[in-house]
Amino acid sequence: MTEHTKTDGLAEYEPQVLERARQRSERMASDKIECNACPVLCQITAGRSGACDRYANVDGTLVRVDPVLFMRKTLEDPAAAVIPFAGRTQPAPLPAVRESWNGDLLHAGEIFVTGVGSSTTYPDYKPAPFIVSAPVRGVDMVTVVTEGIFSYCSLKVKIDTDRYLGPEQANVRYRGEVVGHVTTAEYGSQMLSLGGVHHLTGGSKKEGRMTLEMMALLGNKKAAELTIDGGSQLLIQAGRAPIVNGIEEQRMRVGCGSATIGIFAKQLYGKVDEVVVVDDHITGVFTEHQAGRCLDIRPSGIKMRGRKSTPGRYFQVANPGTGWGGTDLVDPLTIIEGWDAAVAWPGLRLLLTSTTGEHAAWFVLDQDLRPVRQDMPPEVARVVVRIGENCEPSVTTVLFLGGAGGSLRAGVTENPVLLTQAIKRALVNVTCGGAPAYVWPGGGITVMADVMRMPDNSFGTVPTPAIVAPIEFTMRLTDYAALGGHMDHVRQLPSVLETGAWHNDGAPPARRWERQPAQNGWPADNGPVLG
Repeated sequence: MTEHTKTDGLAEYEPQVLERARQRSERMASDKIECNACPVLCQITAGRSGACDRYANVDGTLVRVDPVLFMRKTLEDPAAAVIPFAGRTQPAPLPAVRESWNGDLLHAGEIFVTGVGSSTTYPDYKPAPFIVSAPVRGVDMVTVVTEGIFSYCSLKVKIDTDRYLGPEQANVRYRGEVVGHVTTAEYGSQMLSLGGVHHLTGGSKKEGRMTLEMMALLGNKKAAELTIDGGSQLLIQAGRAPIVNGIEEQRMRVGCGSATIGIFAKQLYGKVDEVVVVDDHITGVFTEHQAGRCLDIRPSGIKMRGRKSTPGRYFQVANPGTGWGGTDLVDPLTIIEGWDAAVAWPGLRLLLTSTTGEHAAWFVLDQDLRPVRQDMPPEVARVVVRIGENCEPSVTTVLFLGGAGGSLRAGVTENPVLLTQAIKRALVNVTCGGAPAYVWPGGGITVMADVMRMPDNSFGTVPTPAIVAPIEFTMRLTDYAALGGHMDHVRQLPSVLETGAWHNDGAPPARRWERQPAQNGWPADNGPVLG
């Protein structure tokens, strides 16, 4: 098994001690220990880390290299703040505690133990690495913390743009390997489904490695370059604007063509005679639209290409693309077949715009009812600008989706189905790195979390291949006992802050967790407390 030398950061803090050094095979060299944190079972030489760079052999002791992260949610700021226990920054004093408990399972204004850096339960006969109890405004709560090894996991990527990225169901590639596909577009956004067990384990070894690499990059808020078969090249990163074919996207649409007509009908009234809002899905025509009729707009006699739906709404006016309104249009006039001479008139004022306002043009019909392009009047230009103002910035959203219904539940309870049932009954709150997690209905524990709400570098990997992700289960202590929890391994929060790892035995004296003086309830800034 490949070993790494990525242990230079160990001097910065005391890593979590997992177990005493021991040889498991007579063939193993005397200076090696076997890591059982995943099925790979790396044999690690002293001073080196395993293939995942998460576990190392330090003085004959297996340690977790990364720090365990604690978080605090302040009453003033709903966003959770990471407490760098391995760093040198003294956290601010806790805000005032409210008098009565409001049912918040995330301990707002208090310390919350995350699964980031906590280690796994693998092999899953053992309890979770941290089972932490603390009173919350008179209610005894417990949080069970672990890092799950997820083969059944994927990323759902939402890209806010009307730009055509590729046909639905088209393969998405990373470094030449298929790692996902284009899925159904949503309102103003293109959607990708990336990763998943079939790409991680069901294809070639290279496909699995590339899928794992791509998922780790995007999950940890880093950029990944993707190619869609028959479509675009993408550079995406959570929380950033996507770059499509080398061009950074600026805005998502305010709505479809029909919605844009309805939203801005009153602002356009009296300034135009006809408006066509070009859109890949629903192109809107002002005078035929219900909004235009309610405003008693005079019919224009326009004849549109495409398939007419309800009045003023047209489907399939053009093919998808990177032009006007997410279509392949360069010249928007091509979607107009002509004008009814009995209805239209010379001098008719026509506005053509996209749903984002990025494309817009002004025309006036001549004596032959042919549109002639002219300078747009300022009062109309202001409405086009307003359309753009109402478009939200284009951004990439990455959601982690994982199946936690497997063996990691054994780290929580001896009877795993009781945990699943308690979650469905809302007795247990599930979080990922402290971030709120949506639990899908139905069987099992399928969780989904926004990676932007999770701490940086929350995700790890193991070469099986699989993603390692933090997960926490928070509940009342009485409910934990009722579902058969590992009550003998419950530790009070002060004990965790003072002594750290639950496997403290076997550590050399220099690496054991020692009690630190406290200031304002926090460990003093005179050395690491929890790795």
